[in-house]
Amino acid sequence: MAVLFPLSTPKRYIITVLATIISLHYLLTIVYEDYGRISSFGNINERTGERHGNDNVSMLNYNSLQTFQNMTGPRANATFVLLARNSDLAGVVNSIQSAEDRFNRHYHYPWVLLNEEPFTDEFKERVSVLTRAPIFFGLIPKEHWFQPDWIDEDRARAGRQKMMAQRIIYGGTYRNMCRFNSGFFFQHELLQPYRPDVKFFCDLDYDPFLYMQEHDKVYSFTISLFEWEPTIPTLWQTVKDFIAEYPQYVENHNAMDFLSNDGGKTYNLCHFWSNFEIADMNFWRSEAYTAFFEYLETKGGFYYERWGDAPVHSIAAALFARRDQIHFFRDIGYRHEPFQHCPLGEQWTRGRCSCDQKDTFDYTQNSCLKKFEKLFA
Repeated sequence: MAVLFPLSTPKRYIITVLATIISLHYLLTIVYEDYGRISSFGNINERTGERHGNDNVSMLNYNSLQTFQNMTGPRANATFVLLARNSDLAGVVNSIQSAEDRFNRHYHYPWVLLNEEPFTDEFKERVSVLTRAPIFFGLIPKEHWFQPDWIDEDRARAGRQKMMAQRIIYGGTYRNMCRFNSGFFFQHELLQPYRPDVKFFCDLDYDPFLYMQEHDKVYSFTISLFEWEPTIPTLWQTVKDFIAEYPQYVENHNAMDFLSNDGGKTYNLCHFWSNFEIADMNFWRSEAYTAFFEYLETKGGFYYERWGDAPVHSIAAALFARRDQIHFFRDIGYRHEPFQHCPLGEQWTRGRCSCDQKDTFDYTQNSCLKKFEKLFA
């Protein structure tokens, strides 16, 4: 996931393509503040260029950070944030190389890599040679990653066993990541001053983060699809209960029609796939989203069921933002197994896309793109 923030405005944009033991998601957070405000790294090792000071973070390629800070022109002050484990090394290498080759080699946006255990020296060495951009390595706080003590483990275990018996993919896992990505990633110390492998198919000849800023977008995506209903049996009722209790947070010109076919009575299971998303960091940190996540957290559904970060993010964006603030990046070719979005026609040619135009998820039976496009028909 990457996070980007404009230098001239307080808005913060975050692209997320999040990574876990199961899948890779980058958190691309665009930070529109000076990197000089980063204060948690301590001193730089002049021999290696590695910066230390906080036991939970370290940094490589520091000289590139100085180059980044000195760059001029209309661009965002941004960082890719990638959630991964040491065992994901091969996928991480492929993913960073893909993003660098198609886009970041022109911009040198920094990378933030997060893990619930310390990254190994081998991991750091392997990924640091892939880019000239600075790389930060951070440790996820235990309270943000592991199951809270107040969760009834017997009930949670029964839920996992039920899903495994139903042969639901990742039925017995995935929960810590979903909860972290839903409510905690944007609280990490490395993101305060400002998602196994994925592939970017096309060159980008413009900065999507500046596009978001200049067009007042708060959320964007490349793939949308239906959620597995058995993983979220009580989520929509919980959402309705939240709306009834906090109606002031619902935007008048929302995208409820993307989520529901009957005005909100039921959930049609459509969501934006959070393996790739760009969002305004101020949206995740807003009063509305904070209240929403805290409300969900009290219900325990991240563990008693398997509420995913994708439907949580999607429902929030659809309800708390204007529908015109949600954007489909039609020209960004992207794959996360087993689905991909491939641009078509002139966009495919201009982007020098390596994907097959006939192999795109956009208008397949399980895609929700038509529902999104209907919002603007």
